[in-house]
Order: sequence, then structure tokens, then C-alpha cells
Amino acid sequence: MTETLATHVAVVGAGPGGYAAAFHAADLGMDVTLIDVETNPGGTCLYRGCIPSKALLHVAKLINDTRDAAEWGLTFGAPEMNLEKVRQKTHSVVEQMTRGLGQLCQARRVRYLQARASFLDSKTLAIFHQDGSEEVLHAEYTIIASGSRPTLFGPLIDSPRLMNSTNALQMEEIPDTLLVVGGGYIGLELGTVYASLGAKVTVVEMTDGLLPGADRDLVKPLQTRLENLMHGMLFRTKVAEVKEQETCICVVLEGPDGTRQTHQFDKVLVCVGRKPNSSGLNLASTKVVVNERGFIEVDLARRTAEPNIFAVGDVAGEPMLAHKASAEGRVAAEVIAGHDSVFEPMAIPAVVFTDPEVAWCGLTETLAEKQGRAVRITRFPWAASGRASTLSRPEGLTKLICDPETNQILGMGIAGAGAGELIAEGALAIEMGALANDLDMTIHPHPTLSETVMESAAVVFGTSTHLYRPRKK
Repeated sequence: MTETLATHVAVVGAGPGGYAAAFHAADLGMDVTLIDVETNPGGTCLYRGCIPSKALLHVAKLINDTRDAAEWGLTFGAPEMNLEKVRQKTHSVVEQMTRGLGQLCQARRVRYLQARASFLDSKTLAIFHQDGSEEVLHAEYTIIASGSRPTLFGPLIDSPRLMNSTNALQMEEIPDTLLVVGGGYIGLELGTVYASLGAKVTVVEMTDGLLPGADRDLVKPLQTRLENLMHGMLFRTKVAEVKEQETCICVVLEGPDGTRQTHQFDKVLVCVGRKPNSSGLNLASTKVVVNERGFIEVDLARRTAEPNIFAVGDVAGEPMLAHKASAEGRVAAEVIAGHDSVFEPMAIPAVVFTDPEVAWCGLTETLAEKQGRAVRITRFPWAASGRASTLSRPEGLTKLICDPETNQILGMGIAGAGAGELIAEGALAIEMGALANDLDMTIHPHPTLSETVMESAAVVFGTSTHLYRPRKK
């Protein structure tokens, strides 16, 4: 160890949770050091997750839009794809955003160390630089924001034909046939990209439907559209065996009745979830508690069992979402600054960026059923939306979940084009304790998809203008 540094707040990991925490701590007047192995802040979300995947989903949507244009009398030829240019454009988007975060570090006077960190004790970190040099960093407080990584699954083999969500985004080639293991949001988003670019994609899911845990009525519009895009979707089916051959991967799939069939694919994409990056930090040198799933245990202030160490983002528990990490990071910074802050949101929006998108927040119908909780559920079909009709996207749905006595909004779900942009209104309504009356009386612009939120609230009272659904007395 050649040098000892000192800081008031050290942040380990520069993803959405880490850099949000570091920036907010600096804004609150604290001396901050941010540590990450990448050249600039951004983390998995920016470098290998949210942003590159959304860039590729944009490419997929452009292709699908040209195909859908035929019903309007517009016919385009088959797209000529320059895969290298797709990669370059995606990389340029990532480069621009990460470089901007680096500039924000400098503007806020946040010390940025491109290195790996490990605890020596609760207030001392070993800093390992990529050139082999080492330093010691003394920190009064540390915020762990080390993120997560793709989960491995059973029958693994060491093969370039086997991909995870990280290397799938590199788009080295478009295989003729692709098996996606996992029907969750990551598998469906990446599967949509590859299918739109020409691959014959088969999705295999162990449960009985796509997006396990999501309300089935929200999943239905997506599943209907994917049935036309995907080569096949197999439910209640698991991967029993994987073997590489000279020209393909042989996969043995076991169906719900126990029957096994062998299929051949050019590549296999494994998307069965993510696991927290809590190992490698030498947390044993602290009082920090890690549970059996690898998550660091924290309280409402995001404080660990070690009073001066906090944890935020994926490493601190589910849901593993970037915006949840950012909100937690801000809370941790405020607590360190002496503010009376806790992380206690009423609603954390979730968005699946497929086509159509699926989004929800607050109480879901599925969870209400599990809890045996009485709720009033109303739905407004997008077939009754003028804007949805002009977009040729009538398959959408907006639903409200309300308290049956007070009409307080407890949850919202949306399936349809741009659902991710619409769901924030539901999150705001839930956080503010709004009633269905409030949404019903809020004038929404016409013609927009946002009107479906207002109309779904009006359905509560049987007064929706564009849907005749009298309220039962």
C-alpha cells in the first residue's frame, strides 16, 4: 500500500444507485469518493443493461413499424442491416452518456477512482487500481452500490454458443435459431430484438406463462403479439440437458408431462434472473449481514448492521431496478448528512420494454388475490381509444386497482405502446393517496393514450365517455 487517502463518504459502485448517492452527497456538501472499475460512472445499467438494450429495442421497433405500415398502404422493402453500424451507434449512445456522468463528477468535485474496492475494516477500504497499484482509503461512511450480475443456471457448458444478457447485447451475429431460457423481462426484451432482426426465436419458461408475477390480463396483449413474432413459446418446460455439437447446441427440453425432446439451436440465451454482487468485498471484516440469497440486509434508512455502512440498489434486495437504486442512493446520502430520511415508497414502477410495453406499480391484482384483499378493479380497453386506433395499437389495456370503500388508488397496470411513459402518473397518484375521483376529474389532452388513465378512473363510477360500463348498484 503506497498511499492513504481520506474521504467523508466512499461509494463503492458507480451504477444508478452509486452515482446518484455520490452526486446527492456532494450536493449536500460532503466530500465524496466514487469507486468503480469502468472509465466513467454508469454501471451495468448504462454499460451492459438498460441503455444498450433499449437502443437495440428501438432498432427492433423501427423494423416492426415498417412491416406494420402495410395496413396503411405503405410498403417498404426488406431492411438491409449493417450490424457493425448498429453496434457502433449503440456504443456511441453509451459513450455519450457515461462521458456526461464523468463530467458531472468533475463539476461536483466528486473524486472518481477507476478501481476495485474491498473492506479492510468498517472504515477502511483497500483500493486496487487496474495498473496493479494499491491505496488505502479511510472513509467515515461507505455506501455499497455494487449491483448484480446474471444468474447461472443448471446444465451449463463452456461454449461461445451459450450467451447471457451481457454478451447478447454485443450483437456479434444474428443466429438463424435462438433458444431463450426464461420468459421474464430480460429474456423477452432480448428475444424481441433478435426475432425482429431475423432470428427464429423459441422461448422456454418453467412457469405457465410469460412474465411470472405480472397480472395475466396485462401479459395477454404482449403474448398475443409475440406469438406472431416468435418461432415458438413453450411453458411449464425446463432445460434438462445441454450439449454442444460441431454446428449447433443440442438442448433437451422436458415438458409438463415429463416428456423429453431434443432440439437444435445455433445459440442459447440464458436469462433466468440476476444475483447480487455481495461477494468479493470482504464484508467479513465488518458487521454487515448478508442473507442466504446474497443480499445485504438494510433498514429503512438503507443502513446495514454496521452503523457507518449503507447499501443500495440490486445488492440491497429486490426489486432490482435502476430507478429504485437511485432513490435508495439519495436516501442514504441524506441520512449520512443528518436528515430524517427513509426509503418507504408506496409504489415502485416496473416496465417491460417489449412491444407492446407492460408496466405496473403499487398493488397488483395477483398480489391482492394472494393477500385475500378486497379491491375494486376497472379496465379501459384501448380499442375504445381514438389515439390507439390512429396508431394501429388497439390491443392495449389500462387498469386501476382501488379500495372498494374509499376509491383510493392502490395500483395501476398498463399494457400497450408507450406504457412505460404512462405509468408514472399511477405512481404519483398512489404516492399522493389520490382517489379515482381525482384522476377522473383531471382533464387529460385529447387525443392521447394518457386519456386511458382518466377513462379507467371514470369506469369506477360507470361514467366513462368512451366505454359503456354502468356501475353495479
